Amino acid sequence: MSSSDESVRLAAGDVELTVRPENGCRIAGLEIGGTEVLRQGAKYGSFPMVPWCGRVRDGLFYNGAVRHHLPLNSPPHAIHGTGRDSVWRTAVAGKSEAAFVYDLADPWPYSGRVTHTFALTEESLTLAMGIETYETSFPAQAGWHPWFRRNLGGGRDEDVRIDFTPEWQEERGADHLPTGQRIAPLPGPWDDCFGMPGGVKVTLTWPGRLELTVTSAAEWVVVYDEQDEAVCVEPQSGPPDGLNTHPRLVTPIDPLEMTTTWTWRRI
Repeated sequence: MSSSDESVRLAAGDVELTVRPENGCRIAGLEIGGTEVLRQGAKYGSFPMVPWCGRVRDGLFYNGAVRHHLPLNSPPHAIHGTGRDSVWRTAVAGKSEAAFVYDLADPWPYSGRVTHTFALTEESLTLAMGIETYETSFPAQAGWHPWFRRNLGGGRDEDVRIDFTPEWQEERGADHLPTGQRIAPLPGPWDDCFGMPGGVKVTLTWPGRLELTVTSAAEWVVVYDEQDEAVCVEPQSGPPDGLNTHPRLVTPIDPLEMTTTWTWRRI
């Protein structure tokens, strides 16, 4: 492990992981056997979505009868939480494990603390997040937004293949938010949320190179593959606009805890 003001690096065998706590606790790189699997760039890699995932309709959400208005960072909606735009503190940084924290603050209207941990092995990466409050209860979500490279060979290899079997797809409205109707899963390309009540399991295969499976006990996953450069597989604790449609209260005795594991094998 090495660290600086800008990054924390973890290693296990020939696998290297770079986390940038000052850039939203974002995974800046994941190299497996010398091959980078995440799209590079300050906005990419893989970032935590917290304390909400995806879009919040018109930036409005309710905690009981109390209405809150979040900044519209993706007009006309608020998107992907405040964690990706925050500076996190490094709590633990070992050779292959690390933990980071940040305190919820404006523009999020409630106080609380978020913990994000990383555990790396030669065959897997396990990510976990926890949201806790010591005061007022509030609805929240947690999830991850990885940008996996579509082609690991710079266009010389076959593009990645996505394999998953959701039970349903959340029907998407013109505003990119679920309409509230569940439909049979449609073929891609996707910018859509899917229900997997037995737990998220999505396998990415780069033919002749690598197979990587994203799993989580969560029941929702957003798959986004409309860009040429990357595909996204986003396990999350609720659907887009879930602060309103599927509120999960974080209370002083009941934190929100979320875990995902990426497991890979060379082909």
